[in-house]
Amino acid sequence: MENITLSVNNLKKVIGKKEIIKGITFELKEGEVFGFLGPNGAGKTTTIRMLVGLIKPTSGMIKICGYNIQTHFHNALKNLGCIVENPELYPYLSGWNNLLHFARMLDGVGEDRIKEVTELVRLSERIHDKVKTYSLGMRQRLGIAQALLGSPRVLILDEPTNGLDPAGIREMRQFIRFLAEKEGLSVLVSSHLLSEIQLLCDRVAIITKGTIIKTDTVQHLLSNRERVEWHLHPFNNGKQILEKLTKVEVKTDGILLTEFDETNIADWNKQLVDAGVQVTEMNRKLPVLEDLFLELTGGAKID
Repeated sequence: MENITLSVNNLKKVIGKKEIIKGITFELKEGEVFGFLGPNGAGKTTTIRMLVGLIKPTSGMIKICGYNIQTHFHNALKNLGCIVENPELYPYLSGWNNLLHFARMLDGVGEDRIKEVTELVRLSERIHDKVKTYSLGMRQRLGIAQALLGSPRVLILDEPTNGLDPAGIREMRQFIRFLAEKEGLSVLVSSHLLSEIQLLCDRVAIITKGTIIKTDTVQHLLSNRERVEWHLHPFNNGKQILEKLTKVEVKTDGILLTEFDETNIADWNKQLVDAGVQVTEMNRKLPVLEDLFLELTGGAKID
């Protein structure tokens, strides 16, 4: 049986007379990276704030490692580490002194644990330098070290790659995977970079208008979504032929999309050529999470 570390059941939040979160349910499993996606105003940030105890739910239940956050707040939050928005750090203190300052707020966290998390986030060589000299990626890793001080089993990261360059994004992705696979943490990640979520996460939940509309593995969400892009001339003749053979979507004038059917695609191409249609280009299009997201949310932009 899979170990559930975070359980959210029928969670609702009403502000004034407006229902912001409309009864959402999902759970995190031990050792997985879970993507939490939503367009602007979907309720993603409100949900995260409820998960980390910054605001109270109107109704519903949040359990962290079996502890109800409303009835056993201290025990629940002991198992949770988080960075909501940017990590709050003291730039004129060293990385070590930042961690020492935060460790004093936690029971039983001493210098041994500080050294441990410093090594974990690969900052040992720079930990005694002032934070103002750190790159953005190093500050993000120091923020994660801070979140890990209390040895949580659930880690919530809000936009962990925000502002990072491509190399920094890749490094952060590898580090988050390491935390899940080698340290056994459950990591919930919100991000506006859908390509990164696709590479990083085991499962995703897509939320829009306060409701989760899809929760599944990335692999399953994108299965059967591979397409072929056809560049045809004359366009209308080609379109009519393909429409008799398979479902066709017009991408732009002169370009069509069909499903990728390995068994029949050579025959479709032959029928087009035999009918005098020039196939000037044919591309296999791998499925991307962005296309599914736009389809499910009606074209809404991500946060």
